[in-house]
Amino acid sequence: MATTALGVDIGGTGIKAGIVDLETGKLISDREKLPTPEGGEPEAIVEVVAQLVERLGGADAQSGLGVCFPAVVQHGITRSAANVSKRWIDLEAEKLFEEALGRDIHFVNDADAAGYAEVRYGAAKDRDGLVLMTTLGTGIGVAMIYNGVLIPNNELGHLEIDGVDWETKAAVSAKEREDLSWKHWAKRLQKYYERLEALIVPDLFIVGGGVSKSPEKFLPLLDLRTPIIPAALGNNAGISGAAALASPLPTQDI
Repeated sequence: MATTALGVDIGGTGIKAGIVDLETGKLISDREKLPTPEGGEPEAIVEVVAQLVERLGGADAQSGLGVCFPAVVQHGITRSAANVSKRWIDLEAEKLFEEALGRDIHFVNDADAAGYAEVRYGAAKDRDGLVLMTTLGTGIGVAMIYNGVLIPNNELGHLEIDGVDWETKAAVSAKEREDLSWKHWAKRLQKYYERLEALIVPDLFIVGGGVSKSPEKFLPLLDLRTPIIPAALGNNAGISGAAALASPLPTQDI
């Protein structure tokens, strides 16, 4: 069984990749990163992924390769498109990547990958009950984990509040675009997490994405029934989860 795998995390503004130690979930290579091509068109994104894979030693068929993406992924087909071209909707995306890279891959939603990494290696390891992993970045993604098992494919990052898709108000990109203070941004996050609590009633929230490296600036400003903690793997959770799902444990198959 392989002890390492390559993970690629495609986001709305950047594409990151690294080689992951499957025992610990930690990167054993430098984290390579390139900007997401403007417009997020399929062919352009695939080309960038191929460049990153080549930087990390190429597509070695003897080890796993996982790619995570900001969309609902159903049997290798992207059923939605968040912060990328709408051409991804109903596209056979897994097949597109496999043909470009010349090998099999595991293709999964980005929040689901991050959530799986936190279950296998991080803040949700050995946690019972219902855990919601929320990724705050260009958009908002949510992974659901129940008693350690990932329940894939939800769109809870796109909850409608006050008549708008609230990720347009509460994602990190909104904070940056509107130059919001941490206090003002936390008020928007409060509304979002309160709505999640009303709909799902989880036992734990985990917050991932680049902003998770500064949890002291906003998490203490939230007043929720549910405990809320930062992701242990930080902004590398998507890479680690994508790699891990390319070499899954026997009990996890999505």
